[in-house]
Order: sequence, then C-alpha cells, then structure tokens
Amino acid sequence: MAKEMIIEKSIVINKPQQEVFQFLKFIRNQDSFSVWNMKDPNKKTSSEGTDGSVGFIYSWDSKDKSVGAGSQQITKIIDGSRIEYELIFLRPMKNTGTSKFIIEPLDDNQTKVIWDFRGPTKFPMSLFKGIFQKMLGKDILQSLENLKTHLEK
Repeated sequence: MAKEMIIEKSIVINKPQQEVFQFLKFIRNQDSFSVWNMKDPNKKTSSEGTDGSVGFIYSWDSKDKSVGAGSQQITKIIDGSRIEYELIFLRPMKNTGTSKFIIEPLDDNQTKVIWDFRGPTKFPMSLFKGIFQKMLGKDILQSLENLKTHLEK
C-alpha cells in the first residue's frame, strides 16, 4: 500500500493568469469556491498574519463532522504561478497534508489551474485510500468548477 495519497485535478478558466493568481493567493477567497469552506457558514474561523503572504494561517472549527477543525498555512508563493500550503486536520481525524495551486497561462485570456493535494496514509486508513481519493477528488473538482464560475462572472 502506498504511504501517500495524491490527488490532482485541473480546470481551464477564461481569465488572464495574473488575475487568477491574485484571487487564489488569498486563503479567505476560498470561502467563495471551496466546497469545504462553503459547507458550514457558521464555522468559527481565525487567522494569523497577512493573507496572501507566506506564513499566513487560516484556522477553522465546525460542529459539522465533514468540515471538522484544522488549519491551513501558506508556505510558499511563486508570484503568478504557484501557492503552496501546509494543512493540519484536527477533526474528524488527525492528519496532515500539503496542497498547492499551480497556475499556468494557456494564452492571454485562458489559465489552467491545477489543485494538488497530498497526505500520508497510515494503516489501517490506507486500506480506504481509493475511497478517500475518489471523495476528495470529487470535492476538489467541484471546488475548481465553483472557482471557474466565480471568476468568469
């Protein structure tokens, strides 16, 4: 069994690369497209640092078991092309992971966004890796579709 779960989904957005990047670099903007952020509008949130810059931490705590509690920290930004995160999940189960957005221009008004998620899978949870990949992959793809709709308005 693989010790790491890797999920990668992408979408093409009909907007210039820099416009897409400028929106994605702010974690708080995920409230308008991430299915997890949108699932519980009453969740408690807090933050530390300056959103859109390395070191910013966004934390959440929800009574909804599918949202749970945890934090997301920006760990690296490559202007115009990449934003990387460290994820810490506290509930419904403790785990860690990494995530990144890769923003690639296709032409002046089209941008490909790749959302990459990686997390360790330890036994016995590794037995359910395929189920988790399918569920998370579906949620990531829906979030990317929400992002496209939001940005192309």
